[in-house]
Amino acid sequence: MDTLAQYDQCLATCEDLFKRKTLDYGTAWRILRPSSLTDQIFIKANRIRTIQEVGAAKVDEGIESEFVGIVNYCFMALIQLTLPAEAPMELEADEANRLYDEAKETTRQLMVKKNHDYGEAWRDMRVSSLTDL
Repeated sequence: MDTLAQYDQCLATCEDLFKRKTLDYGTAWRILRPSSLTDQIFIKANRIRTIQEVGAAKVDEGIESEFVGIVNYCFMALIQLTLPAEAPMELEADEANRLYDEAKETTRQLMVKKNHDYGEAWRDMRVSSLTDL
């Protein structure tokens, strides 16, 4: 599968979860400061690393769902950093989804540029190295 198609497929999974949670919980994540969001990313990455090192998990959620969580927390952080301080804490679902799409597209464009310069070196990396980053 080519890179952009693979990116789109993976991000469709992340976006679906983000949209479902937005419908269920609204944009409660808006209360989180960037440092809190990066802590959430760290927690997810740390769990992945623990599962990789131990080889098993006691909670019946695999590594893939943790990577999805990392992506979504990253997009939440990007959204938080682009919104003005006076933006409302609760965003309409359509607005949150639009901002998510913008972050997704910005990230996609950056990936294309990086892949041009680095020749998709990330494909040859171990998953554990990606977790460590």
